[in-house]
Amino acid sequence: MTTDTGVSKGFLARLLRNQAGNTLAIVAAAIFPMLGLIGGGIDMSRIYLVKARMQQACDAGALAGRKQMGGGSWTANSNKANAAAVNMFNANFAANSYGTTGGTPAFVESSGKVTGTVSAQVPMTVMKIFGQETRTISITCDAEMRIPNTDVMFVLDVTGSMAQTNTGDTDTKINGLKKAVKCFYEALAKIDISNADCGSTPSGGNSASVQLRFGFVPYATNVNVGHLLHNDWMADQWTYQSREAQLTLQDVVTGYAQGTPTVHDTDESNNSDWSSYGSYDGNTFYGVKSKDACDDLASEQPQYVSNGAESAPRDEGSWNSGGNLIVRWYTDQPADRYQYRRDSYSKKTDICVLERRHRNTTITREYRRTDTPTYGQEYAFSNWIYKPVAWTISSLKNGGSSWNSTVTLPIGSDGSNTTLTWDGCIEERQTWRNTDGSPSDDYSPIPASAHDLNIDLVPTTGDPATQWGPAFPYAVWGRESSGSKSYANVTTSSNSMDRNWSYSCPTASSNLTEYSTSTAFRDYVDGLSTGGNTYHDIGLLWGARLMSPTGLFASDNAFTPEGGQIERHMIFMTDGDTVTSTTNLAAYGLSWWDRRQTDTSYAPTTTLLDATVNARTESLCTAIKNKNITLWVISFGSGVSSSAQTRLQNCASSGRFYSAADSAALIANFQSIANEISQLRLTK
Repeated sequence: MTTDTGVSKGFLARLLRNQAGNTLAIVAAAIFPMLGLIGGGIDMSRIYLVKARMQQACDAGALAGRKQMGGGSWTANSNKANAAAVNMFNANFAANSYGTTGGTPAFVESSGKVTGTVSAQVPMTVMKIFGQETRTISITCDAEMRIPNTDVMFVLDVTGSMAQTNTGDTDTKINGLKKAVKCFYEALAKIDISNADCGSTPSGGNSASVQLRFGFVPYATNVNVGHLLHNDWMADQWTYQSREAQLTLQDVVTGYAQGTPTVHDTDESNNSDWSSYGSYDGNTFYGVKSKDACDDLASEQPQYVSNGAESAPRDEGSWNSGGNLIVRWYTDQPADRYQYRRDSYSKKTDICVLERRHRNTTITREYRRTDTPTYGQEYAFSNWIYKPVAWTISSLKNGGSSWNSTVTLPIGSDGSNTTLTWDGCIEERQTWRNTDGSPSDDYSPIPASAHDLNIDLVPTTGDPATQWGPAFPYAVWGRESSGSKSYANVTTSSNSMDRNWSYSCPTASSNLTEYSTSTAFRDYVDGLSTGGNTYHDIGLLWGARLMSPTGLFASDNAFTPEGGQIERHMIFMTDGDTVTSTTNLAAYGLSWWDRRQTDTSYAPTTTLLDATVNARTESLCTAIKNKNITLWVISFGSGVSSSAQTRLQNCASSGRFYSAADSAALIANFQSIANEISQLRLTK
């Protein structure tokens, strides 16, 4: 037997060295890992796509829900905000998108922040081979209504017409305005005001890092801003249409030389009944020759005996008689009053015996004294001269921004000093006088000499052209008698002339203030009162001054204390047309007499004054918008003329004009403005 071992070894060796058949095995072994890699990539792409689309839908839903919520509550209007959030999610991620199951969002709100959560199962395609049927995707999203650092200045018409009631309303316009402003605060500050029913209760507030301030300028014929100003911004003297007492040197009574007092009259008042007649010491008299002599002796006895001191003078009075001064007074003195009568008489012995009775009494004596006059020369009141008078009013200043409340001027009876109280209204600084009678184009651009229309000009100490003066209505007289006005610079009268002006000073304005609680805000708004005519320009002017970042209060307004930027909004609300009067004591004095804005050669009319206010208002609207202040304008009520409506619409920043026929619409307008201010910075 032969064994071919060499052949078998050679075949096996060759087979071992031959690699041609290994590829199939390697490929077969690699199929499953390759399927995992490719399938995983396909399924992961689907997962990422679903997650991205679902995140976008959730974000959109949260934003939509927060926007719908606005300044109200999440559950208001039958959970309308939640419905808006869900609908927006579904519009962006429909049910079963990409083959998913689940995917039902849930939105909740806390402290003004809306949070959404959603989970969905994504079916696997290739990865099923490896036992992965689905993958669960979970995402969250949130949205808040965030505002930037914001200043809001309310310029509010509080004229007499605001005490009226709009057609369809049950309350006055001023009460509708108060509610609208409080609802604005609730919507923007997200803090509830106890006596405001705005449809829902706000919650959450704003971030502590956000500065939100509110200021107020209630206006009518004038504005009440004086106590907000620095002492240096007020002049030391101010000219008023006033009066000066004229005194002349006259012989006058300087005193009286006292005369000698005398008892002019005596009276008796009884304090007890008469006692019985009886004997007394010393009642026997000798040598009396007859009964008649005895009776005479009884009548000669003392009738009064004092038993106390005479009182001090009382009820003193005096009067003039024949150039003398008659002075009268009374005294009282307690006394015993006696009556005597004959008890017996003996003709044989000539002895007379008396008896007496008594009662307690008060003796009242009237004294009179005649004083003669002494004479000398003194200055005495002669007459009044009515004219413009520069009165010194610097005693109001109490240092810094502190003010005293009164000044004393010699304008009382016969030139006596009278104390006047300052309510805070002001008279404007140097203005520009219109001389052509047609002011429509005279304030565009604003004349350089019109310091009053310069929003940012800080007064120069000692320069009255740049300073303001306090309004003192009771230092002012319109020179009019029996219905005839006198424009003469000087009018002489021995009597007091009629004042002939109407005056109204609104509620004091308020600088921009952070109201972290609603109480102070509510109390201020509830304190607004009405009265006076409508001068839009003075309200807008001071609204701009109080919020300007580059003017009187730049140190407070330019940036936040941390150096942050501030967005600025002015809300200007009025219920009607400009209404002026030539005898309104306004921010430019008495226009008929002062004529600071009009030609001095002829008397102004209400038509001219209305046109002047309208032209100045238009120029101020432009100036305010040029300071990067968003100017919101609301026309309130149905009585606004079409021309005034047009002016108000042109005054507003683009798209920022509203018209409200009644209080409900006004409240909705204010809430809409608050939401727009917030929605400008809606973030997620």
